[in-house]
Amino acid sequence: MRAATAHRLAREGTALLWQGDYPGARRLLTAMGRRVDARPQRPGRSLAETFHLHRRARAHRAQVLDRLLIELTDDHTVSLRRAPDVRAACHAAYGPPTGPARVPLRELLGVIGAHQWLLKGVEVPALGARVHPHYGVFAPTRGEYVGLVARAPLPAGIRQNPAGAVAFDLGTGTGVLAAVLARRGVGRIVGTDANPRALVCARDNAHRLGLDRRIEVTDPCLFPPGRADLVVCNPPWLPARPTSALELGVYDEDSAMLREFLRGLVAALRPGGEGWLVLSDLAEHLGLRTRDELPDLIERAGLRVVGRTGTGASHRRSRDVSDPLHAARAAETTHLWRLSPAPRVERQPLHGPE
Repeated sequence: MRAATAHRLAREGTALLWQGDYPGARRLLTAMGRRVDARPQRPGRSLAETFHLHRRARAHRAQVLDRLLIELTDDHTVSLRRAPDVRAACHAAYGPPTGPARVPLRELLGVIGAHQWLLKGVEVPALGARVHPHYGVFAPTRGEYVGLVARAPLPAGIRQNPAGAVAFDLGTGTGVLAAVLARRGVGRIVGTDANPRALVCARDNAHRLGLDRRIEVTDPCLFPPGRADLVVCNPPWLPARPTSALELGVYDEDSAMLREFLRGLVAALRPGGEGWLVLSDLAEHLGLRTRDELPDLIERAGLRVVGRTGTGASHRRSRDVSDPLHAARAAETTHLWRLSPAPRVERQPLHGPE
C-alpha cells in the first residue's frame, strides 16, 4: 500500500493492520507522519489560541498515526519478519501477556524507547547519580526544577535536627526530589503520587540509590498522614485537560493539584515548617494563567511567601525557533516558592472599652 493511500484511509478512520516486515512498517509510519506534518499549523490570534491549536494538531497527528497497527503474539513477540525482540519492553509496560494483541506501532515505539530509559537511566547532575524512569512516569530530563530543590535553604528545623526531620514529596514521580532531599540530610521523606506506576518507580529508584530506608512511598494520595518540616510539590505546570495517562505529568485541568496542595499545606506543616512549590511560569506566558492568580491562591490559602528563587529554561525546545510556542518557551522561568503559614491577624473590637 502506498503511503498516500494509508494516510487517506487512516484520516478517514480506518485502522490498518500491517503484515509485511518490521522495517517496512517503520518506513510507512514515517511516511504517514510526513504527510500529516505537511499541513502547516496556522497561528492563533494570541499565544493561548496558538497553544490550543497546537495541542489539537498534535492530538490529530496521534489519532491518525495510531491507526497503523501491528500484532503481538501471546508472549509479546512482534509477529513480523525482521522484528526486534520487544518482549522485555512490553512486559515492563503492559505486564504479563494475556493473549495476542494488536497495538499501534507508534505506541510500541514509545514502549521500546521507555524501556531504554529504564535500562540506562537519566543522569541527574544535582543528585550525582542516574534515575530510572518507568513507562508512563514523567522522566526528569529537565534539570531546572531539580537544581532549585538541591540549592534552596532548608528550614531551620531541618538544619537543627536533620536526622529527626520529616519531608513530604507530593507527586513524587520517579522519586528524584525525594532522593535529593535525602542526599541533603533529611532524615525521613514520604513520597506520594496518584499514578500507581509512579509508586513502583519511586520505590525502585530509592532502592537503586540505597535510600529506601529513608524514603517511604505510600499509597495513591496527595498528603500522607501526619505533619512535616518540609512539604515539596512540583505539580503539572499547565492548567489544561490531559488527553492521555502520559500527559498527566504535564497538564492539570483547572490547576486542581496546585489548588489542593495550597489548601492543605498549613495543616500539613510542623511549627516553623515550609512548603516548597516548584512551578514554571509557562502558563502565564501562554495566557493560560494570569500573573496575579498564583499569589492570590497563596494568600487565600492562609500562606505567605518567605522566599522565591528562579532559573531560566535551558531545554532544547526553548531554543527551537520553529516551535509555534517558541516565544513563551524562551521566556519561561521555573520558580521555587518558599511558603509558610501567614501570621494570624487579631480582630480588633469595633469599639473601645467603655
